Amino acid sequence: MSDNILEQFSLKTLVPLHAGSLNIPFTQSSAFMIAGALLTIALMTLSVRRKALVPGRWQNVSEILYESIFGLTKEYLNDEARKYFPFVFTVFMVVLMGNLFGLIPFAYTYTSQIIVTGALAALVVGFATLLGFAKHGLHFFSLFFPKGTPIVMAPFIIPVEIISYLSRPVSLSIRLCLNMVMGHMLMRLIGGFCVTMIALGIGMKLFTAVTFSVNTLLMALECLVALIQAHVFAVLTCVYLKDGVELH
Repeated sequence: MSDNILEQFSLKTLVPLHAGSLNIPFTQSSAFMIAGALLTIALMTLSVRRKALVPGRWQNVSEILYESIFGLTKEYLNDEARKYFPFVFTVFMVVLMGNLFGLIPFAYTYTSQIIVTGALAALVVGFATLLGFAKHGLHFFSLFFPKGTPIVMAPFIIPVEIISYLSRPVSLSIRLCLNMVMGHMLMRLIGGFCVTMIALGIGMKLFTAVTFSVNTLLMALECLVALIQAHVFAVLTCVYLKDGVELH
């Protein structure tokens, strides 16, 4: 085991690819993103194949995921929920799979890469912005000057609102990335500490048991964080889409 706790986040080229002078290698991050997509398709396809009256384990999982995200989308987008639910659900599953992969030994947490979370956040905000222009045209700019605000406040309110809007993809991507990185670093640190204590001998058994228990609790906490962060990403996706649809 390497002493460098950041090594787990480093990218490794699996298949070198080039497009002219552009280097676009196929890395383990790319591999696990494809694996996440395939697992999601398999879960949602196979679990509803029989549509049993008494759902089995996997059907229960898929129904819980479907109903929770649809309920979330309905809460924010009302009658427009069905139209945008596939997009919100896809974003949720991409983030959830990336978060959960990091809890599997030797797997890779692709949501720990700022380029991945940044691209996903830019996609969400960009789609919400295009949606706003498509539905409202230039009236979309009224989003940056809340209704009822005194006109004399415009020079102060509008720049703040624009900066706040442009910072959305930054805050959305950094929040997810840092949560994944810090959680996995802590688990690696305590796990390595536990291995070191075992190597020191029998006299450290009690202390080793304590550190191992702490690491087990951290694993449970990371499972919860993985789910919460995916849910938060979905919530903010709904909020941004609501802005584009209703200009609120």
